[in-house]
Amino acid sequence: MYPDLNLFIDGAWRKSKRDMPVVNPATEEEIGRLPCAERSDLDDALLAAEEGFNIWSRTSPRERADTILRAAKLLRERQEEIAHSITLEHGKPLKQARLEVIRGAEFFEWDAGEAMRTYGRVIPAPQGSKFSVHHQPIGVVSAFSPWNFPMSQPARKIGGALASGCSIILKAAEETPAGALHIARAFQDAGLPDGVLNLVFGEPAEISSYLIAHESVRLVAFTGSTIVGQHLTNLASKHMTSVLMELGGHAPVIVCEDADVQKAAISGAIRKMRNAGQVCTSPTRFFVHEQIFEEFTEAFVARAAATVVGNGLDDATEMGPTANPRRIPTLTDLVDDARACGADVRTGGAQWGESGYFFEPTVLVNVPDNAKIMQEEPFGPIAVINPVASLDEAIAKANSVPYGLAGYAFTNRADYIDRLIDEVEVGNLSINTLEASMPETPFGGVKSSGYGREGGAEGLDNYMVIKNVWHSREIA
Repeated sequence: MYPDLNLFIDGAWRKSKRDMPVVNPATEEEIGRLPCAERSDLDDALLAAEEGFNIWSRTSPRERADTILRAAKLLRERQEEIAHSITLEHGKPLKQARLEVIRGAEFFEWDAGEAMRTYGRVIPAPQGSKFSVHHQPIGVVSAFSPWNFPMSQPARKIGGALASGCSIILKAAEETPAGALHIARAFQDAGLPDGVLNLVFGEPAEISSYLIAHESVRLVAFTGSTIVGQHLTNLASKHMTSVLMELGGHAPVIVCEDADVQKAAISGAIRKMRNAGQVCTSPTRFFVHEQIFEEFTEAFVARAAATVVGNGLDDATEMGPTANPRRIPTLTDLVDDARACGADVRTGGAQWGESGYFFEPTVLVNVPDNAKIMQEEPFGPIAVINPVASLDEAIAKANSVPYGLAGYAFTNRADYIDRLIDEVEVGNLSINTLEASMPETPFGGVKSSGYGREGGAEGLDNYMVIKNVWHSREIA
């Protein structure tokens, strides 16, 4: 069920002179060969996107929305095929892959509705004049999506661009290309004009430096690490090109003394291990009031240790492998460093199994502030649980890192909730839930976690420019 992999340029599928293997991280077996775009492929994609923009930007919002909805319907109908592909290349449990396909379709469905709500406004003006504000598509978008969510992350970029009237060149992740490929197929079958959506793969630095420097590219949309996001932003700034950056996080979870301890601990352990912890909003740094610390820790550790690890195609599996072999030494180093600093490894802490890129569900307790994991996002199945004496201390520790993507809290006290909303430095705060965003809500970070928002009524803002018009009925 794994698809034949191709580039998609100007409405046609093509191979390339160069390719690379796609590997199943659960078995370490090669499952496909991925074509890598040559410079000529990128030139063709840029020309196609320019021509596609001329067509799509002049297409009515209603027609754009209808096309997006047709593609979303096809993605829903093809859920099982797409989910199976994602599990093979990424390793996540099939049940989670199925949900990701639906989530991707939901992003498209929301953006289709927003395509018809890009309202301008009329501003009161002196007699004989009219002031009006118009929202217009920004132009060709160069987008880069990560490997951790092969379907939903490309969907966010493509949905925002197409709903706004932009054309897009998407460079999807080489490790997990199938989700983006299935999206391109769906839009081709839905009747999207040639050149509006183009899909390329290849060496990231080579592609990004070439596309971003091109004069026709007017927006760079990226999801990934803060270091890479800063680099791409610097490249774009040289050409005065706009950016939309959804970057790394290191999400805090504040558990107050009035919380339902068992529910908070069990839900925290389950969500931490989702996608093997490879989620930019993954709850990682748990700051638990000292009155309930031991009870919370015991329940969390028990549920984390009970996580069923294995091949994502097995129905019983709750957590699959990490995405690539590079993750294992990185996670091992973070655990070893925390242990050397005095942390208590309550469960896990090492590679799991004899094959595949698996890492044990891991819980570190009483981790000193000088341990690397207190400042570095693990992007893996490692949770940190530390006691705090007060909400003041919890908020201070939550804000002590340069990241501010998502944050969580468990409490029912109105005064605590008001303080959390006002004082926790994140773009997305969830209270008594560990769900960070929905298609209808804006998603993005503060500080080093990025710039701009995807989703919600604000989701199309970065893909559009604002034009002010002053019309005088007489020559002034």
